[in-house]
Amino acid sequence: MVVSPFIAIDWGTTNRRAYRVEDGRIAATLRSPQGVSTTPADAYAQELAAIRAELGDLPVLMAGMVGSTIGWRVAPYVAVPADIADIAAQLTWIDDRTAIVPGLSFTRSGHGDVMRGEEVQLLGAALAGQVPADALLCQPGTHCKWVELTGGKVTAFTTAMTGELFALLKGGGVLAPQLAAPVAAGEAFREGVREGAKRDLAASLFGIRAAHVLGLRDDADAASYASGVLIGSDVAARIGDGRDVHLVADGDLATLYATAIETLNGRALVSGCEAAFIAGITQIRKLSA
Repeated sequence: MVVSPFIAIDWGTTNRRAYRVEDGRIAATLRSPQGVSTTPADAYAQELAAIRAELGDLPVLMAGMVGSTIGWRVAPYVAVPADIADIAAQLTWIDDRTAIVPGLSFTRSGHGDVMRGEEVQLLGAALAGQVPADALLCQPGTHCKWVELTGGKVTAFTTAMTGELFALLKGGGVLAPQLAAPVAAGEAFREGVREGAKRDLAASLFGIRAAHVLGLRDDADAASYASGVLIGSDVAARIGDGRDVHLVADGDLATLYATAIETLNGRALVSGCEAAFIAGITQIRKLSA
């Protein structure tokens, strides 16, 4: 089935990416820092009209935090196990040409978790052949997603606040003055990963302060070490003593997580986010048109 042109929007908390999609390929892109956190409740229709003015007067599918309680309209979660068809069957329609993709929810033994937006990319990666139908997937970010994919369905997932914790440490508190340098995937980072794998996180982080006071580590390496501690703790909790991890990620985060996974005897296989998102959102459009 040929999918007619449409607009796909990945509308997150702090930024927005809009794509004109033709035949499953990106024909044009608009990027904006206008995330839901800076979009007033009564401004979404106007923002969407401006996007259509640029990319064409086309049907629109939106994913991400635009469907959350702080977005345009709440798109109820789909409970896992779920695949792309389950998601496509439960769109929230703004009008007959505009819909929001639901997120996913997971509960087990009193534990709950949710995601919005990542499900399109992660399931899209499988549809695009970037990852196998049975795999452990990881999408790093402010809130890192770890997903068990079984038979092409999301069957379980965990969210770790790894990136947000690092931002909080850099933004204030006793460690902040030491964490100004850029993070690099070098030996200080790998040392931090090995420390983080002990999963004594509170003590490991205070050790950064102690190393500064005692002159045991150059402050230029402190941010890399601290990032390693946090990411190492996150990775160790998911892969044990080594496992294949399919990273759906780009840029520096892909490098850092791949380094951490390989430091802890895993194997990292990296594929890009944008192609995965387009594959996922195109399939949703095909199933819902």
